[in-house]
Amino acid sequence: MSWDFSTDPDFQQQLDWMNEFVRREIWPLETIWRELGDEGLREAIAPLQQQVKDRGLWATHLPPELGGQGMGQVRLGLMHEILGTSPIAPLAFGNAAPDSGNSEILALAGTPEQKDRWLHPLLAGDLRSAFSMTEPETPGSDPTQLRTRAVRDGEEWVIDGHKWFSSNGSIADFLIVMAVTDPDARPYQRASMFIVPRDTPGVEILRDVPTMEHPWEQLGGYGGHAEIVYEGVRVPADALLGAAGEGFVIAQHRLGPGRIHHCMRWLGVARRAFDMMCERATYRHAHGSLLADKQTVQNWIADSAAEMQAARLMTLHAAWVMDTQGASAARVDISLIKFFGARVLHEVIDRALQVHGSLGYSTDMPLEQMYRFARGARFYDGPDEVHRQTVARRILAGYEPPPGEIPSEHLPTRRELARERFAHLLGALPAND
Repeated sequence: MSWDFSTDPDFQQQLDWMNEFVRREIWPLETIWRELGDEGLREAIAPLQQQVKDRGLWATHLPPELGGQGMGQVRLGLMHEILGTSPIAPLAFGNAAPDSGNSEILALAGTPEQKDRWLHPLLAGDLRSAFSMTEPETPGSDPTQLRTRAVRDGEEWVIDGHKWFSSNGSIADFLIVMAVTDPDARPYQRASMFIVPRDTPGVEILRDVPTMEHPWEQLGGYGGHAEIVYEGVRVPADALLGAAGEGFVIAQHRLGPGRIHHCMRWLGVARRAFDMMCERATYRHAHGSLLADKQTVQNWIADSAAEMQAARLMTLHAAWVMDTQGASAARVDISLIKFFGARVLHEVIDRALQVHGSLGYSTDMPLEQMYRFARGARFYDGPDEVHRQTVARRILAGYEPPPGEIPSEHLPTRRELARERFAHLLGALPAND
């Protein structure tokens, strides 16, 4: 099956419009969006969202029957490459995390009633959501160790547990909570997902956890990572998403496309840092010449261009595999781009910051913020080590030990076999005097 690299002209026009729109409307807004606060940001984004809707680019990650465009992962990837240049651009396009992933969960596993109550208002931008799975006491790389429990009590489920890094949890209208419903089941059949309105009794938002990316204290801001205690939280039986024990299966459907979107957004960030590095090299003099004339800087630019191109092609290929063969077939490709893309993101930003020196280290440039953001990429949606392990195991499954543990390329053995096979030719050669 061939892979077509072309982008049809109509969609390329949409991409061109998006690129200009994000630079003209979103980039200026990003410099003050924290000053605006959550309500101010909503008000500023609203007219931009309407322009996106008028253009037919709203919530493109979902199929048409759910209000999206059904564009597939390749087109979505190309869009996210543009949206990734700004942390608030996805808000204007109705596909900001975690709402985009949660809408996919609801579309996949939600009942008609759940879709009416939660999905459609979420798509319209009238509600916000959070995905509440990560726990402070258990390793996020091994979700089979989750401790949060949900116990059936008549026509209700009772949830008890402690979560953190529930992104946007402090401003969400509802949370999708992963909890163990059958601790004696097989590891990946123990947990289930539940829709929990944030104002349900027993849901306590403790704080938004300060991070390397957002090191200041806050509560209730967009992009915060909430720490939440669930204590005796009662939800009706119909709050269950899908069947009991299907939490991990549903999560994987969410994480596959999400990882592709992450990697394409990282390329957008990397490209912006790359442009800053190249611009700096054209005017900054040091030790008698422009930085652009220094071999080290030239090497950084060339290496960055090559690495970004490699990451881009790898990511679009993973998206193509998912579009044409399904998520399972793309598992290795997605793991590859996850750790490779995170490394490229970090390296490009690091070089750009180095070229800028103290200016890049200061908050007068966005590079220091990008650098802090990039560090988290190595463990978002699974740490690098787990993805490397996945790739290696899948590759090694295609190999087996050679007979007698003699390497297949062992030259003395191959030579002896060749002599036997071509003995009639070797015997016809004249002897060396």
